[in-house]
Amino acid sequence: MKCVALRAGELHPTRRLIPTLTTLAPTSPPSQSAPPRAIVTDGQGASREKTRPTPRTAKGPPVPALEPTIPGKLRFGRFPITDVSPVVEGGAFPAKAVVGEGIDVGATAFREGHDALGVSAVLYSPRGKEKQRVRLSELGTGLDRWHGVLTPTKEGAWTFTIEAWHDRYGTWHHNAAIKIPAGIDVELMLAEGAALLAEAADDDARTDADRGTFRAASYALADASHSAEERFAAGESEVVRAAVDRLPIRDLVTESEHFPLLVERERAGRGAWYEFFPRSEGAVRNVETGEWTSGTLRTAAERLPGVAEMGFDVIYLPPIHPIGRAFRKGPNNTLNAGPGDPGSPWAIGAAEGGHDAIHPDLGTFGDFDAFVSRAEELGLEVAIDLALQASPDHPWVRTHPEWFTKRVDGSIAYAENPPKKYQDIYPLNFDNDPEGLSREILRIVNLWIDHGVKIFRVDNPHTKPVWFWEWLLGRVAKKNPEVVFLAEAFTRPAMMKALGRAGFQQSYSYFTWRNTREELEEFLTMISKEWAAFYRPNLFVNTPDILTEYLQFGGKPAFKARAVLASTASPLWGVYAGYELIEHVARPGAEEYIDNEKYEYKQRDWAGEEAAGRSLAPYITRLNEIRRAHPALMDLQNLTLHSSTDDSTVVYSKHKVLPDGTKDTIIVVVNVDPHSARESTVNLDLAALDLEPELFDLEGRFRVDDLLSGQSWQWGEHNYVRLDAHVEPAHVLHVRR
Repeated sequence: MKCVALRAGELHPTRRLIPTLTTLAPTSPPSQSAPPRAIVTDGQGASREKTRPTPRTAKGPPVPALEPTIPGKLRFGRFPITDVSPVVEGGAFPAKAVVGEGIDVGATAFREGHDALGVSAVLYSPRGKEKQRVRLSELGTGLDRWHGVLTPTKEGAWTFTIEAWHDRYGTWHHNAAIKIPAGIDVELMLAEGAALLAEAADDDARTDADRGTFRAASYALADASHSAEERFAAGESEVVRAAVDRLPIRDLVTESEHFPLLVERERAGRGAWYEFFPRSEGAVRNVETGEWTSGTLRTAAERLPGVAEMGFDVIYLPPIHPIGRAFRKGPNNTLNAGPGDPGSPWAIGAAEGGHDAIHPDLGTFGDFDAFVSRAEELGLEVAIDLALQASPDHPWVRTHPEWFTKRVDGSIAYAENPPKKYQDIYPLNFDNDPEGLSREILRIVNLWIDHGVKIFRVDNPHTKPVWFWEWLLGRVAKKNPEVVFLAEAFTRPAMMKALGRAGFQQSYSYFTWRNTREELEEFLTMISKEWAAFYRPNLFVNTPDILTEYLQFGGKPAFKARAVLASTASPLWGVYAGYELIEHVARPGAEEYIDNEKYEYKQRDWAGEEAAGRSLAPYITRLNEIRRAHPALMDLQNLTLHSSTDDSTVVYSKHKVLPDGTKDTIIVVVNVDPHSARESTVNLDLAALDLEPELFDLEGRFRVDDLLSGQSWQWGEHNYVRLDAHVEPAHVLHVRR
């Protein structure tokens, strides 16, 4: 016996005829001239019709299809399936995943009456082959909400569906478990169970072992020489239940629409980023004259081993193009730059070239290629900045003035974010010549791809039209699907969502300003649940523009706490150079660094500070080691918040079942008050940890190992925790299995 998937309007081929949609017309016999039509619902209100083969009974000629009398398309199939996730804009945009990522799949599905309903999620490869089928679990009671995890195994355009079906075994077992102990219809219930399992034993889609299990159970259910309790026990044994779980006994299957799932390479959704300014790495200052000699791409390459040793995956370079001289900014964003001031790298363009050129101080394309090669040798990928703006000296200002906005006085409008003014930067205007400007930017992106760049950090994408990003990222993906774009979009939620849907693989986030327990819990829920289908947050702890008050005044404990949160809450996190040296002094009245590296060179003694014990490099290295050793930390949607009795103690866990069946579970506890010790009782949702019974001792406790301190404890549902911010503000606990 094979299970046949039914759509609305179909009959099960091996059971009684069931009018599935509405009352049958009493006088008009169904036409046999055409196969029946099925309604395939997408769970979001849309539907489509699909021709299905004429059903047959187990024996005999084709059975006439029974046509519904209500004309037109119906939105519901035999069993309603609604609110499918992850689905973006009804499937207009694909949900996002990376290879090996556990994707939370959910749907609301229900049925009439009291019979049992089963729900499954099915994953299809880019070639349309079924690759995974997972039975979903019901969340809560009476909510009809179902949940499970699908895991794609390679890159490409995948799809998934939701199936709702009559759970024949579940229905029988529920009824039998009530009636048999009560002495109601005992023989009838046992006979129905025997017939059901006998039918399953004839299903050639099952293994020989499972067919044998069903056959033996069917005989036992029908064996009147044993008590009713013994016979029923044979029909609900663990071995029978396991066989049913492997391939449920089902019919009346209703299938949702296929929903898109774009699976990208690992670095699109996982990675640790490190940002530095190449001109500072190897820069030398003449003590007598005060003049600087810029670092180069060659000297910057000497810093790469230190970055790789800390466990980072991506080295991100701010713009490396020629810098304009007109309105060049001086130290600390002053308006008057001296002759030796290098200017802001984001003021792109000078006589030496624009976005397709390299600043002469840094070297040549040959030097850049050598930098990329050295990074690859160390396991690093190079990300460069795509800042679509121009200095007044950019060649575009002369050759394509239509690409900018002219004011009524004839001048070109410079960038402003009142009260901030950026006189050294001209924004681009995509409305005057959208095709010409777009194709020029595509040319530039392709040029850098040809030089080994696979990752672009896009500056202020929210100041450009969303249609442009959809076009550009789509064109790049067709030829180079491995290329990743990170949106530096600290802006309104609607724009951040749109950029994710348009194709950006990653985005900066509000994390930088979420510091209290309440703020963090709200943020973590948003990124791991509400936005996860289209938005991948890269949790940078700092940037050249952002030094929060939390870091300014929290000292070393604040820097450690933020690093733990960023590196464990998201599979993507980032650090701007100097964080490991606990650089925390801000320009008065601003939320950015004093003597900002955006406007001047900066020398740092990396090795000396580490040798003196003043560097967080060993701590960051350990965090990246933990990330690489624990796959649970490399997924986004598996985060579960837990509670604590202290309003400054944040608790969450991450759990992942690996392809070989092994489990990895991490519990993170962070004191987000950098000024004191905090005590609390941590209350765990044990179901979210998926703990096997054998892990518990007689007191209901299990073993956890702190991956930061090396200590171990016995933990249970409720646990006393004391975290002194000045000693160690966090636990990163691994459940020992």
